[in-house]
Amino acid sequence: MRLKGIILILALLLAPSAWALTLDEARQQGRVGETLSGFIAARQQDDETLALVKRINEGRSQQYQRVAQQNNLTTSEVARIAGEKLVSRAGSGEYVRGINGQWLRK
Repeated sequence: MRLKGIILILALLLAPSAWALTLDEARQQGRVGETLSGFIAARQQDDETLALVKRINEGRSQQYQRVAQQNNLTTSEVARIAGEKLVSRAGSGEYVRGINGQWLRK
């Protein structure tokens, strides 16, 4: 009985992450797109997409800060450089926001 309880708890803890939207899925579904600012932006305004955007952008912000400190750059400079690379590397069918602020499908 105790083993079943542990298995149930593990299943409940792991289940939400299995249901969570991934960045790749959101890109493929056109729910998000890369921007030249180095951050993703939501193209759809549902709770799941907005939560993903917030989580990804917070992680990117932390990473940009680390890289900036290591290379004597500003966080904005690192984010801009990353943004240019991420936009250029976006896959076919994915959305990117151009310099004019309009979404383009690659």
